[in-house]
Amino acid sequence: MEEQLAKMHQEIVRLKWQTGMLTLLLVATGLLAFTTAGTARFKEISVERINVLESNGQLRLVISNQSRSPECLTYGKPFTPPIPGGNRPGLIFYNDEGTENGGLVFRGGKDEKGNFNATGHFSFDQYNQNQVLYLSYNDDNGNQNTGLHIDDWQKSPAFWNWRAEYKKAQKMPDSPEKAALLKNLLEPRPGQKAFAQRVFVGKDESKTAMVSLSDRMGKPRLQLLVDSNGVAKLNFLDQQGNVTRSLAQ
Repeated sequence: MEEQLAKMHQEIVRLKWQTGMLTLLLVATGLLAFTTAGTARFKEISVERINVLESNGQLRLVISNQSRSPECLTYGKPFTPPIPGGNRPGLIFYNDEGTENGGLVFRGGKDEKGNFNATGHFSFDQYNQNQVLYLSYNDDNGNQNTGLHIDDWQKSPAFWNWRAEYKKAQKMPDSPEKAALLKNLLEPRPGQKAFAQRVFVGKDESKTAMVSLSDRMGKPRLQLLVDSNGVAKLNFLDQQGNVTRSLAQ
């Protein structure tokens, strides 16, 4: 009887060992299939966030819902002070150095009073700066501004450094020194702003279709307009925004 129990124990141990080895073999085969083939096929997948990485682990693209959307990154690290995530569902792109350089974001919904707000935004960022080319749709309960924007951004300092200095200046007590510092940050060279919208092609809140060309201070200087009644005109403006000449149809 004792000899039979010993044989049964040996057989159980052998079966456990064989089962363990078979499990390891199946796991290794599965991992090898993924690493060698490099692809997997799914009919449907539900996720909150997908990170697309280079082979060295560097981030190139994030696809996410709102709550898991990433904070702003430069060279793979958060801005200082940070621009938190959790507020821009869609796609965020990163350049070869791990710095954010554009995105595709959509939002929309009603508040508790029944008023709605909707946005769509597709942007391209200047190297180490903010967006300089973007398509945007903004609708605040029927007040709609939609179009193509082309902006100027200074070459240096880098956007995150400029923003840090601007945020620091904003926290200063009101004084002539604060006003002078903010003015210098916004207009680092006479007649040139740190950033300015230069071109807008689209439709404004008054339902006027327009092409607006601005100077380096962001002041509109030439406008081609067709208003909501179909009246067309061409306006020339001075630096103060006054129409100096207008050509009607």
